Amino acid sequence: MAAAASGATRAVLVGVDFGKDPSFDATLDELALLAVSAGDEPVARIVARRKAPDAALFVGSGKADEIKAAVLATEAQGVIFDQALSPAQQRNLERHLGVSVSDRTGVILDIFAERAQSHEGKLQVELARLQYLATRLVRRWSHLERQTGGFGQRGGPGEAQIELDRRMIGQRIKSVATRLEKVKRQRGTQRKARERRGTFRISLVGYTNAGKSTLFNALVKARAFAADQLFATLDTTTRALWLADAGVSVSLSDTVGFIRDLPHKLVEAFQATLQEAADADLLLHVVDACSPQLHEQIAEVERVLDEIGAADVPQVVVYNKLDLLEDSRRPRESVGWMERTDGRRVRRVFVSARDGSGLGELRDVLAAEVRERLNAAPSSPSGSVDPRGISPHTEHSPLSLAHPHA
Repeated sequence: MAAAASGATRAVLVGVDFGKDPSFDATLDELALLAVSAGDEPVARIVARRKAPDAALFVGSGKADEIKAAVLATEAQGVIFDQALSPAQQRNLERHLGVSVSDRTGVILDIFAERAQSHEGKLQVELARLQYLATRLVRRWSHLERQTGGFGQRGGPGEAQIELDRRMIGQRIKSVATRLEKVKRQRGTQRKARERRGTFRISLVGYTNAGKSTLFNALVKARAFAADQLFATLDTTTRALWLADAGVSVSLSDTVGFIRDLPHKLVEAFQATLQEAADADLLLHVVDACSPQLHEQIAEVERVLDEIGAADVPQVVVYNKLDLLEDSRRPRESVGWMERTDGRRVRRVFVSARDGSGLGELRDVLAAEVRERLNAAPSSPSGSVDPRGISPHTEHSPLSLAHPHA
């Protein structure tokens, strides 16, 4: 997309309600936040209702004309759809509208590409973007129709540019995937080392912008980047957290946030990072207590946890942003119990990572979770050393990973 004078790209947002998705966002508020996070400026919002996607234009010719009118009226330079578009639909819409067209997946990938800082994170984003781009090579660009002569990287005799591009992308995908596999093995070695040291591992998970990084900073006095925006942090950060009541130091990791319709290829690419959650002994599921879609967001996080093999990891649900809740919505008690969507009972705590409310209670809950696992574990043989590095005065053996209320 061409940039506006202010530096931001003016974009029309489009959402299509097919009547089958209960989490459909008729306000397009989340798409607007994604657009802003990607550096765009939403200038108009259009919602369509259809029984099924139009094969050619996704929205049909009539609604496409309405979108084009909005583009002209607002002098927009692009259009962003809240649903995934096929390569052919994207190409047809660009020709019909006369501006660049992107979908939710493309915007998320753009944000990830901008925010990734570590070598591993950049590799993961590059792999996901290449896999996404490979599906877009369907004569979308006119230069792809030219024939190219020569050999090697420049193509064989009569090889079409689209075939050359596809071959080069395929080679790059293999190269990046190989490098990521090496990183994955290195992570596996690091995890085994942590297991030998006996470190109890806690991972923060949750919907993007729920306040995970702010809570992480508040608990361990770290300086991890935190901002009121989607996907503020992508790379995993781990620090030690001392729990005095349990007499043990645990490792606390801040992981990438989840979001509705997170591209499957992105989940696959970030498998090495997300493995932190799957390998954790306990998950702190951070929820934005002020969000009007908090139940849908909780369900989406549970879905992704299931996809990465972390559904059975014990949880504590942390309702964050207590300071922003109206008095009528505040809980009578900051600590209690709740049922997950799968029927399991878990502890829940209301906190404000910003002003510190409830953090003492959260530490008490974490200490209780650790003590319960110590009490559930069989006693250590006399004189043995606890491999999890628990304080010498304890008589318990390695922490059991079984949830006491599962």
